[in-house]
Amino acid sequence: MTFTRNSAAFFRTRFFALIVTVLVALFMWAQAPNAHTQNTSSQNKVTGNVAPLRGTLYRIDHQNHSAWLFGTIHVGHTGFYPLEPQVMRALHEADTLVIEVDIRKVDALQKAMKEYAFYRDGKNLSNQLSHDALQKLKDGLREAGVPFDAVMTMKPWMIANVLIIQSMAQSGYPAEQGIEQYFLSIATQEKKSVQELETADYQLALFDRMTPAQQEAYLLDTLKDLKSGAGVQKGVSLIQAWSRADGPAMELQKRQMVEEDSASARFTENVLLNERNPDMANGIERLIRNNQKIFVAVGTLHLLGDNSVPALLKQRGYRVTKIY
Repeated sequence: MTFTRNSAAFFRTRFFALIVTVLVALFMWAQAPNAHTQNTSSQNKVTGNVAPLRGTLYRIDHQNHSAWLFGTIHVGHTGFYPLEPQVMRALHEADTLVIEVDIRKVDALQKAMKEYAFYRDGKNLSNQLSHDALQKLKDGLREAGVPFDAVMTMKPWMIANVLIIQSMAQSGYPAEQGIEQYFLSIATQEKKSVQELETADYQLALFDRMTPAQQEAYLLDTLKDLKSGAGVQKGVSLIQAWSRADGPAMELQKRQMVEEDSASARFTENVLLNERNPDMANGIERLIRNNQKIFVAVGTLHLLGDNSVPALLKQRGYRVTKIY
């Protein structure tokens, strides 16, 4: 794959998997070095200045074991940090940080990306997309300042996510300031164990399960939303609700997202949430039983609704306490 000089800076990144937010991609490109590691010493201490509540926080108890469960977003900005004292205290006291995918495993991420995110055997967007979809993509790429040649061998779902990430970064919420990045910088500094609930291979394979027609529809939905501004607005609305720990607003954003009549909405609800939540609950169960002090950070949408991870754990007999 050949990149132009102008596109190289955007694509010279490490690919990492994230959890779904409203039209914020599950998978993002994070600049190296990590922006959070430049000045974590002051951020990692809970100070007397009380930070506002953000996201949503649960405590999970079972027999003599307990865990903290925090809902994240996968983009952000420096004004979010440090998080409020109870979250920071729980993280500092934990022996193990549990996240969806450890983005530091660069080789595994690159291998999964090569396997699932790019065409092979002479296939490319020019001979895989319909004429109408190809033209709309070229128009969208032109507006975004991304050369077509730079993404010609990317699969449609991957391009859709890259365009979303770029748009969110331009709106002031870059992926390198995401919550998982921040937590990982602290875990690294404090030499904590880091456990994954999933793998990059698993997450990218979910997207690649879409048929060619579904991938094209997913891409067209994204291009339409980005052109109208609705896509970015949905993401920003969710981030703003998260930044205020506004549970009802986050629930509303989720409902509006999954109730849309679109390929992306159906895929998000059926695959990225409903299919993954039980497996996440299984992983948390296993880790709770094996670790005395764990801090779990997963995408906020996994903690909302009747089929959420907290609801599933409660059904299995765990004591689930919503802190906020």
